[in-house]
Amino acid sequence: MRILGISAYYHDSAAALIEDGAIIAAAQEERFTRKKHDSCFPHHALEYCLSAGNIGLSEVDYVTFYDKPFLKFERLLETYLAFAPRGIRSFAKAIPVWLREKLFQKDLLIKELKSIDPEFNASGKLLFAEHHQSHAASAFFPSPFERAVVLTMDGVGEWATTSVALGQGNALTTTQEIHFPHSLGLLYSAVTYYLGFRVNSGEYKVMGLAPYGEPKYADLILEHLIDVKADGSFRMDMSYFNYCTGLTMTNRKFADLFGQPTRTPENELTQFHMDVAASVQAVTEEIVLRMTRALAHETGIENLCLAGGVALNCVANGKVLRDKAFTNVWVQPAAGDAGGALGAALAAYYQHAERPRTVSSARDAMKGSYLGPAFAQEDIERRLQAAGAVFEVFDQDEDLINETVKALKAEKAVGWFQGRMEFGPRALGGRSILGDPRSPAMQKTVNLKVKYRESFRPFAPSVLREDVADWFELDDDSPYMLMVAGVKKGRRRTMSADEEALFGIEKLNVPRSDIPAVTHVDYSARIQTVHADTNPRYHALLSAYKAETGCPVVLNTSFNVRGEPIVGTPEDAFRCFMGTEIETLVVGNCFLRKEDQNPELEQNYKDQFELD
Repeated sequence: MRILGISAYYHDSAAALIEDGAIIAAAQEERFTRKKHDSCFPHHALEYCLSAGNIGLSEVDYVTFYDKPFLKFERLLETYLAFAPRGIRSFAKAIPVWLREKLFQKDLLIKELKSIDPEFNASGKLLFAEHHQSHAASAFFPSPFERAVVLTMDGVGEWATTSVALGQGNALTTTQEIHFPHSLGLLYSAVTYYLGFRVNSGEYKVMGLAPYGEPKYADLILEHLIDVKADGSFRMDMSYFNYCTGLTMTNRKFADLFGQPTRTPENELTQFHMDVAASVQAVTEEIVLRMTRALAHETGIENLCLAGGVALNCVANGKVLRDKAFTNVWVQPAAGDAGGALGAALAAYYQHAERPRTVSSARDAMKGSYLGPAFAQEDIERRLQAAGAVFEVFDQDEDLINETVKALKAEKAVGWFQGRMEFGPRALGGRSILGDPRSPAMQKTVNLKVKYRESFRPFAPSVLREDVADWFELDDDSPYMLMVAGVKKGRRRTMSADEEALFGIEKLNVPRSDIPAVTHVDYSARIQTVHADTNPRYHALLSAYKAETGCPVVLNTSFNVRGEPIVGTPEDAFRCFMGTEIETLVVGNCFLRKEDQNPELEQNYKDQFELD
């Protein structure tokens, strides 16, 4: 049985294909259109999935959409009625779009599917899952657990903003929900907006900014904005927020509470902003920990699965893991709306078709999340030649890897384009920029000269799974870069009294460990464990780097610049290489040095993409 899953029309559109329960392919539309968080119908991603499965659309048994538009419309109308007459401007803006497009989404989906295959018959084939059902299915069914609690937290689906489900075999039963407008995801997004970052894009910046501050406003948030019970359930005081009926996330009362106006994007970040970020992060962690502790106590189940946008908060995830209320924690790598496409397909297979489930004998069923397109070596060479690239081809993997290790040791930024593209927001050694983690200058250099982004943002370490416990306070799998843990105390550098006295961004340039480029200011790191079975070439690179340096860690960040989706093709990789100060590019077996390239092909990449 073949099932296509689709998420679209909000943000991060995607498509996924499963066959008899096995995940064949999944990809976000943005990687093909080069429009970050593209919300359009995922034509390119869907066609890629069909190609990966070597089938046509008519050979698919079901096509499943990741939420239910009529329930969303019901929520929209009920919300405006509840807050009337407030929100008339927002209502006037939203309703025409709903009446024109979203309310009749079934017809729109059929039209788009028929544009791919005019013979496609939607009768009995087109299904709709609920939003949180899609998230929960994406987390439980690929997990390594026969039985688990599934916690989904995001902004909002149809009505649910937080939900709990119990997974057992092929069954997934929702037991608890918190409904809109009370939403942990929207609280975090409201602070994201207040700090001058883009909603549904900049939340990870708030998480990265938080360690520079102190949670001075956590009590203020808990006293005024959100009432949290012992079990983690909560209600929000909506008089501080504007997202129900307005065109902004927060209002003047919110700004007055904190004593400063909403920050204008790109303006200076002050210690105040860092402290607000630290405060909302601390509150989020407290709520999630209360919730997971209560669920573990109530159910007696030892396994936890996480999905929804809040599950991308890897700092909170790391604290849940270390808390050990649940023995085992597994997070869907595409935890946001893109992963809803995969969850919708899995929900159709196990819940609608009631097919039996066999738990994967591997680490999980996600195949390392390497589910996107790959390119054959001949195709790579043809594409690079057409782009005007000058490259050397290494026939032996060992030679290619040794040359890459030399570049890393020379503190060069290395574009690394290998195998299948990752599904989800993280680059995992398929479409990555790599660097020497031992270099004190690498973090700032890559941020400012390669990524063209804010200097405060941290980078992640990729580390051999077999060596993770020697370098970090973690001895678990973290293949999807969704767990934060501290750098091992023996690897840390003792700070001087003057250095300890520094505040905020001043801390950035102080080396804090043996691997300063991937050590955040609070000694934490967002860890990716690298496994030979899912990414053998990347594992071989880290092994060779360790043999040369004694360090089994490399700096890993996504292969893109700020505002650009992660590169999807060899041509994308070459353009990014020529538009930034990346010195080395490795695509398949092709090795490119910046000094060998035609300078006329250089681009001004810094201002090419809209800032996120």
